[in-house]
Amino acid sequence: MSSPVPTAPVTVVGIGADGWAGLAETSRAALRAAHVVIGGDRQLALLPAECRAERVAWPSPLRPAVPRLLAEHTGGGRRVAVLASGDPMFYGIGRALAETAGPERLRVLPHPSSVSYACARLGWPLEDTGTVTLVGRPLASLAAELHDGRRLLVLSAGAATPGEVAALLRERGFGPSRLDVLEQLGSDRERRLEGTARDWPHPPGDPLNVVAVRCAREPGAPRLGAVPGLPDEAYESDGQLTKRHVRAATLAALAPAPGELLWDIGGGSGSIGIEWMRAHRSCRAVSVERDPARAARIVRNAEALGVPGLRVVTAAAPAGLAGLERPDAVFIGGGLTAPGLLDACWDALAPGGRLVANTVTLESEALLADRYRRHGGDLVRLAVAHAVPVGGFTGWRQAMPVTQWSVTKSEAGST
Repeated sequence: MSSPVPTAPVTVVGIGADGWAGLAETSRAALRAAHVVIGGDRQLALLPAECRAERVAWPSPLRPAVPRLLAEHTGGGRRVAVLASGDPMFYGIGRALAETAGPERLRVLPHPSSVSYACARLGWPLEDTGTVTLVGRPLASLAAELHDGRRLLVLSAGAATPGEVAALLRERGFGPSRLDVLEQLGSDRERRLEGTARDWPHPPGDPLNVVAVRCAREPGAPRLGAVPGLPDEAYESDGQLTKRHVRAATLAALAPAPGELLWDIGGGSGSIGIEWMRAHRSCRAVSVERDPARAARIVRNAEALGVPGLRVVTAAAPAGLAGLERPDAVFIGGGLTAPGLLDACWDALAPGGRLVANTVTLESEALLADRYRRHGGDLVRLAVAHAVPVGGFTGWRQAMPVTQWSVTKSEAGST
């Protein structure tokens, strides 16, 4: 008995390396019934002659072409199918299609993803395995996911990715990590390559691969935790750095949540924006820094610590804030006395947005005390002392105390 013809304007069919043979009959029926099939060249080549639809290959770059191709081919009652690798909604074209056409216009027929296949081959629980995609994303984004003992699956951008992953692991102090490269998962051409990042022996192989990483840190390599308050030594700095203990307290007050945007004003070394983004892979940040040398340093720190997506604006605030997307939270680490800065940041916040400002000067402290009286929130003084040698003994050395004002904007915008 044949499957019913799909009624949705666009049917998205997941397909694996095993091609037509691996498809369920529902997916085969959708492709036979389609007037137009859109997909990558490799995917289109997997279709047999019985699929008589017009075949349209995605151009490069792909994402900007989605609206145009849908507009060209979905009119006049034509049935359109789109081929996707594995599960279309897992780092696949399904997201772009849903954003363009609307989820109600899609019929998605998923296939097992390469991550599902990889976990099945390795015996790894899928729910305990981290996933990082390097398809269209910087290699440096992998660095934020590296923790001793963690299992990761890396979705490769091509044949060169395994070697690039091995090199990054060596640079970040994870040379002993074991790598398994799984090629052509689900097909009769499956192949598995093994080795360690320290001495990865294999030349580039099949471009269709997943890299499995068992993270192992070199003895003595810096240990970077998953919560705010990374060691100060993790940052390149000229001294303009929110120190570790104050930084941890500042991020706690900012309270990052998935998908939120931070303005980090007076970025210095970029530590607040960087650790905001490390809190969750969907967190975003803009660092506004007027000094070009420091702005360049922020970019380097963001790359090294695995958040290359941090946006750096080289400009003085408040002028440099013009045109920025409205933030969910604002941190002011410098320039509090600049005319109009506090007002511009307060006005930019929507109700429920958070503002945190730190200072060590009496002049800026007076400004924060005034805002505390007007808007409420919390006004605290953070004091940290470190044990240091005093002759043959040990004593305390006090760092400059930091005054911090933190506030959540009320529904009325003020109190």
